[in-house]
Amino acid sequence: MSGGERRLLGRWGEALAAERLRGMGYAVIAAGYRCRFGEIDLIATTDKYICFIEVKLRKNASFAPGWAAVDRRKQERLRTTAQWYLAEHPEQILQPRFDVAEIYAPQGMDTAAPEFRYWENAFQ
Repeated sequence: MSGGERRLLGRWGEALAAERLRGMGYAVIAAGYRCRFGEIDLIATTDKYICFIEVKLRKNASFAPGWAAVDRRKQERLRTTAQWYLAEHPEQILQPRFDVAEIYAPQGMDTAAPEFRYWENAFQ
């Protein structure tokens, strides 16, 4: 799979996760937020939290679940990027939370019913 195909598939997964989150009552306020420290796939709010969400798209969980790919190094980059976002948006006064959305799509974008799993407060 080429880099362009991988990016397209990743954006598809992020759009699917955003759709599912909206269905759960979240307000998605940013997608693909980037700064010099890293990228946050989705940023969404609830009545209590601003959620910084890492989306992991996999064919299946036979090797490892998606959340397992969010190691300490990735968590640190997400925290730093989230701090930068909050500094740019001082109007955001909600409690920050870090979540992981997993999407399992065995046939990629051709998967009829991708499986969606959501882990609130996936790391501290």
